[in-house]
Amino acid sequence: MKHPPSSPKDTIFQQQIRPEDFEFNDRVVEVFDDMLDRSIPFYKEVVVSTARLLTAHLGKDDTVVDLGCATGSTLLELARLIPDQGLRFIGVDNSAPMLDKARLKAELYSKQDSIRFELADITAMHHRAVGAFILNYTLQFIRPIRREQFIRSLFDGLRPGGVLILSEKIILHDKHLNREYIDIYYQFKKNRGYSELEIAKKREALENVLIPFSIEENTALLRQAGFTAVAPFFQWFNFASLIAVKPE
Repeated sequence: MKHPPSSPKDTIFQQQIRPEDFEFNDRVVEVFDDMLDRSIPFYKEVVVSTARLLTAHLGKDDTVVDLGCATGSTLLELARLIPDQGLRFIGVDNSAPMLDKARLKAELYSKQDSIRFELADITAMHHRAVGAFILNYTLQFIRPIRREQFIRSLFDGLRPGGVLILSEKIILHDKHLNREYIDIYYQFKKNRGYSELEIAKKREALENVLIPFSIEENTALLRQAGFTAVAPFFQWFNFASLIAVKPE
């Protein structure tokens, strides 16, 4: 059995220098899998839940498109969890280094024939008759003014009965609860080995790049696009995942 090489540890924000705006460059790609594991609460559980939803909603030979697929971890795990439905998996990202690593991982797991990766701007793509779009922790990096049109394009790209899986960092409109949730999340990161300095530096780097919405705002975006069935299936403080179903 092949085992993946361990991801280098994320130490990007240990330096005592002012961070630049966060971007998915070569330095981030090198440590991304470790960053993901230590920064996204219950990431693996969300993927397992996603597999259950896809099993319930998709048919044989449906296509699953992961938008902002990064190093391909989600698609690789879905291919492992749903091996018998004949699904086609496509990962799309605008970072060539991310996709280089994704292709290497797919080859390591002998999944290069069932998972295809494409270098593209996800906001400019025009897929058709897709069974499911996965948008995990990606919409928050798209400028708010462009999100409505982008979600509409995904709705149009789904076949009737297709689903959109959306996972995001969220905000709460109640300021006190929002602060409490953020503090709990920072404690989570400290428990995963990040220092106060690293947490503060990354927060500063993400400040103008990652712009979260509330669950209510994300739900409204989905409904305005035409999705009639929208529901959360996971939440951990200021992280949430929703499913949206296109009418038959």
